[in-house]
Amino acid sequence: MAAQEAARSEGRALRVLTLDGGGAKGFYTLGVLSEVEAALGGPLYQHFDLIYGTSTGSIIGALLALGRSIPEIHDLYREHVPALMQKRLVSTRTAALEKLAAEVFGDATFEDMRTGVGIVAVRWLTERPMIFKANIGQAHGSRGSFVPGFGVKVSDAVRASCSAFPFFRRATIETAHRERVELLDGGYCANNPTLYAIADALGPMGVSPAQVRVLSIGVGVYPPKRRFTVELAKAIPFNSIALLQKTLEINTQSMDQLRSILYRDVQTVRVSETYEQPEMATDLLEHDLEKLNVLWQRGRASYAKYENPILDLLR
Repeated sequence: MAAQEAARSEGRALRVLTLDGGGAKGFYTLGVLSEVEAALGGPLYQHFDLIYGTSTGSIIGALLALGRSIPEIHDLYREHVPALMQKRLVSTRTAALEKLAAEVFGDATFEDMRTGVGIVAVRWLTERPMIFKANIGQAHGSRGSFVPGFGVKVSDAVRASCSAFPFFRRATIETAHRERVELLDGGYCANNPTLYAIADALGPMGVSPAQVRVLSIGVGVYPPKRRFTVELAKAIPFNSIALLQKTLEINTQSMDQLRSILYRDVQTVRVSETYEQPEMATDLLEHDLEKLNVLWQRGRASYAKYENPILDLLR
């Protein structure tokens, strides 16, 4: 049953969950979601009709749509993210991401999804988004040739969405129509994928703005992390990690501003707080498990701050 049909048959609004990109900072997202899951009771795929994710948000979103719980996903992040992010070479970091995606998702396809999804990546050559979806009801065109997830495994779609070039190599997939497509991180077009999710709901899914409820969860905003010595900083004109981080944050904020202007009639709760304390300095390649645990705790605290609006939204 299509997501919008399920919502209507139950006499309720269409519930949408959107998850930002941000690498290791996804621990913050998981902290928020742990409290959401506890408040709603049961797996989150049962409470959301559409889950959209970019980069680290695509990992979390895909696992949720496949039926995994937040404690399970948190355990996976604790076990694998620090080891992945501390790899120094692009080649070894990319190989580790490919191996991890294959292990975590196995042979799962988009036909295995238990709710609607959107996994955001970017086509390298044409510079346009490529969004992996499970349901033909989300198709904006070419419905006759629609194949869930373009016919690729979930692991390949997620790996593409997480390919934050130049810190990871670009990913290449082959679709069901035998097209070879080179992709990179979805954060370059929509680090905050909320606009794309709303466009699906109001467009091909045919839901009215008054019927849509969106819970948008970010990764938090933090002071930049100092990774270079003074000597190295003199030799390198800029910190490329900090530049990518700033680019993604600008993208995130601008997308949310557009959402508030274009879709002000769509009820939305946005959770992503800003931290200015020096000890909170971090970035998408964080691998200190103690710091990542702090992000998890900050996410849980953020939920507490927004609990009433979130519960009102999802009732």
